[in-house]
Amino acid sequence: MNFSRGDSMATGVKIERVSPEELYEVVTTASSQDPAQVQVSSKRLKQMLDMFGTFDALHEIAAQHTIPLAIRQQSIIQFKNAALNHWRSRKLLSDEQRIRIRTRCLNFLEEEDETIAECNEVIVSKISRQDFPNNWGSLITDLVVVIDTNLQKRYSNRDEDPRTTLKLRRSLSLLNGVLKEFASIKMLNGVKTMAKIVEDLRLVLYGYYSNMITGISSTTITQQSIRSQRIHDDILLCHLVYKCIVKMAVWLWNRVDKLAKEEAEGNQAWIRDLFQNSAIQLKTLVELRNNVVPRDGTAKDVDSNRSVDILTRHIHIFGKFFRRLQQLSPPRFANLPMCSNLILFYWSQVVEATGGPPDQVADANDAVYPIRFLVQGMVLFKEILAQWTPVRKDGTLNSNSLSQEFVANAVQLLVTRFMPLNPTDLENWVADPEEWVNLEDKENDQWEFEIRPCSERVLMQLSNQYPQYVIPLLESTFKQVAIQISVDLQSVVQKEALYCALGRCAIRLKDVIPFNQWLEHTLSVEAQDTNPNYPIIKRRIAWLIGKWVSESCISPNNPRIWEILTHLLKNRGPGTDSVVRLTAAVALKECLDILEFQPDIFAPFLPTTVSELIQLMGEADTFESKRRVDHSLNVVIEQAGPRITPFITAITEPLPKLWIEAGDQWLFKSSLLVTVTKLIESVGSQSTSLGGIVVPLVRESLSPGAIINLDEDGLNLWSTALRNTLTLTSVNGAPAMFDLFPEAVSMLSSNLDLLGKVTSVIESYILLDAPGLLQGSATSLFDAFLAALKSEAVTLVNAKDLLLTLNLLVQTSPSGLWGEALHNSGLFAHTLMTLIDGEASTLILTEQICFLARIVMADRQMFLQLMTVTASSRNVTEKYLYEGLLDQWWSKFDNMSEPRHRKLAAMGIASLVSTGRIDVLQRLPVEIFNLWVDVFCEIKEAQALQISPIRSPIPSANNLRRHWELDEAPDYYYQNTEGTPEYDRRKVVYDRDPVRTIQLGAFIGIHIREAEAVCGPDWFRTECLAKAEPAVLKQIQDEVARAG
Repeated sequence: MNFSRGDSMATGVKIERVSPEELYEVVTTASSQDPAQVQVSSKRLKQMLDMFGTFDALHEIAAQHTIPLAIRQQSIIQFKNAALNHWRSRKLLSDEQRIRIRTRCLNFLEEEDETIAECNEVIVSKISRQDFPNNWGSLITDLVVVIDTNLQKRYSNRDEDPRTTLKLRRSLSLLNGVLKEFASIKMLNGVKTMAKIVEDLRLVLYGYYSNMITGISSTTITQQSIRSQRIHDDILLCHLVYKCIVKMAVWLWNRVDKLAKEEAEGNQAWIRDLFQNSAIQLKTLVELRNNVVPRDGTAKDVDSNRSVDILTRHIHIFGKFFRRLQQLSPPRFANLPMCSNLILFYWSQVVEATGGPPDQVADANDAVYPIRFLVQGMVLFKEILAQWTPVRKDGTLNSNSLSQEFVANAVQLLVTRFMPLNPTDLENWVADPEEWVNLEDKENDQWEFEIRPCSERVLMQLSNQYPQYVIPLLESTFKQVAIQISVDLQSVVQKEALYCALGRCAIRLKDVIPFNQWLEHTLSVEAQDTNPNYPIIKRRIAWLIGKWVSESCISPNNPRIWEILTHLLKNRGPGTDSVVRLTAAVALKECLDILEFQPDIFAPFLPTTVSELIQLMGEADTFESKRRVDHSLNVVIEQAGPRITPFITAITEPLPKLWIEAGDQWLFKSSLLVTVTKLIESVGSQSTSLGGIVVPLVRESLSPGAIINLDEDGLNLWSTALRNTLTLTSVNGAPAMFDLFPEAVSMLSSNLDLLGKVTSVIESYILLDAPGLLQGSATSLFDAFLAALKSEAVTLVNAKDLLLTLNLLVQTSPSGLWGEALHNSGLFAHTLMTLIDGEASTLILTEQICFLARIVMADRQMFLQLMTVTASSRNVTEKYLYEGLLDQWWSKFDNMSEPRHRKLAAMGIASLVSTGRIDVLQRLPVEIFNLWVDVFCEIKEAQALQISPIRSPIPSANNLRRHWELDEAPDYYYQNTEGTPEYDRRKVVYDRDPVRTIQLGAFIGIHIREAEAVCGPDWFRTECLAKAEPAVLKQIQDEVARAG
């Protein structure tokens, strides 16, 4: 082995260089069959990937054919997985190494191993994205030279050398990968590079294909010649060339309208020519395929299968090309030459497929009619129908519209041939009912790939574009077939297909089908039938009812609907099965989750529905089925509202067992959390006793192993439980919501991703029992607040919410419980110093002022003590703190937009004035008086007290008439808690807020008199009042007198 040594680096930084010999030994061991050796070597290899020269050495190992294949494969896989993300790293690669690697990449064009070749395709495409054209300018030219040279050998010289074919396969695959990579680039430089590549290659490759495809004809491909390797390779090479052409054509099609006029016309002409010739070529290829695929079921040999497989894949790429053009611009696609002929040819193949035995249609490339080919035709047909409407949007007649006879035949073909359940469907139903019904409900994602759901969508589109033909036809068919009794399997399957059609076209049929009458006289009877074939019908009846109700074609408030669905849900006798019950559960959800739903009509069926859904959830084998049933139960709970209260125990008892069985089935566990959340929302304060299930569920959902999957649902449950409970203490010996408070404190300080929701949870705790929480957790709680506020990752919104929560805490608890903890935690000092510093957002600074105003209003002496100990702990003077505080208080006052907050600031400063501190009183004549006057001018208040002869009037929100405020708190204050006990708790706090209950003039008057008493009347008059502007002073005196 000849390994190149690592190149010297120009940076001067000492980098550990790889030992090629050690690397080879490590890769060799990593490729062994001994798990212990693989584990050790993998760990070492991971370390070596950070060494200089490792990537070059790995690539060199992979390129040497004398080395065992497993080691080469391991080397190139490691290179692909690690090197591409560090291709530009000067620490790991030098420019010389990159040049060698790029050169070696093209040496893999003769690589026989598919794994190595496929890795090389990925490597070349990813490197080219970064290096072409600046550092690898010859890449495209080199590939074209290889392609051109070997095409000449193969087709002009009739060279049969396998190496020629191999080089063509590899070089065309590489080119396709490069084109795919550049076609995905959206940045301008990449787009320009792709435009240059397309301009250089489109005609060249188009010429190659035009010449190569002449060898694929009825004269060269017969049932005998299809076995030859030459034919297989010819088709494969044509396929690879055409894939490259398609990449360029689709890219141009998507950007042709952005090009200059002359350039656009040239490219459009090329695309039209390519499309027209592709349409012609498709017909030729399909006919060739029909000639070589036996229709009598004769077994084909391996060589024939290989050629038929690649021929079928080549036909599929045509369909993908047409479909992509259609997706990008349906109107332009419809106007391409021969487009109508192409679509009708595809449809003719669909029609032709119905004329033979059913087993000729299969999901296999060697089938007479491969499902993928038929589905491609159906999708193209469906999507072009909007361009073939009888009357265009401008009111003119459309010459491309379909005749009534064509539409009628198409509907009949779809309903009778492709929409009925086939034997394979029925076998899968019996073999694994739950998996079958789960796949059926995922059809919305798969309809472009499976023939039955695709047929249904084609029918829907026909009914939308040709309702004048389709609706009468379905109506007459309904009158003939729907009322007939079906007994044998064939007639049952056919009726099921008709019911499916009636459900898919429900919106168009709602005015012509007497659904309620049909429900009463036919569907209700069929739902009771014990015929062993009737699960097929019953499942479709449940689906049909759900479809008509969910699309508002009939009202859900028909008791017969609930009677049928609950019967299908609970029936376990003959003529039904689990598929019917699961479908009925989903249909119930569809019928309940609609605006017109009236709980009173559903109420008699509620007990059966709840018990049967719970039983069905326990019976289901798969967690996907359990989850879908639980979704239905959640909707039942939500729509039933308080009526669900009698069933609390029935719903919650099975949940712990289901939770334990779920293990790491996170989607199902998430659904169970939603179940409890919906239950609590529905029963409100009756959920207080549910701590026994809420506490463990919240704790487990937020545990280290589960939080990444269940955090949102777990927090929603926690928040909902707190908002609806009446107490934090234990009820009937069950775990108490208080037990979870330490977890909330911990998350507040450490989980910034969930900070907003956790803050809301803390607020709910505070509203329930702030004093009780502070008695045991004050310091830890404020420590958590400080950690969150100091985090660099905290957002403005989160920081504001944290300060609002602190505001609430001060409002709802005595100062003796929070004053000392505010200092010990450092939270008060942090808030004060951040405010004085003034570098934070104005939003945060104004909220900090409101928080400090709350503190000083709650307990002036506590505030003074906090200022004193903060000065000592921060080694500054109290004068410095007061001056900084008052500077910010005055400067940020104008940034407060809400009158409530401005009044709070005015009351807070009045409380500071009452302390008699000289630092504060020096500001009184100018700044503070002006602040008060501003607030007096903005808000108008009048005391409307009813004086009792027995007792003095008690200030409240009800007797202070506030002309500056709406009757209710702002919506954001209640945090979407309407209808919960927490709403009432929030309202009590809001209504008792001194800002709302105390008139500002009276408040200021009291506190001015207190300040005067502290300082003495003479000093106060000469140092404060005398220095104020007379007009300002008179305004204040008038307001105080009016309030007094």
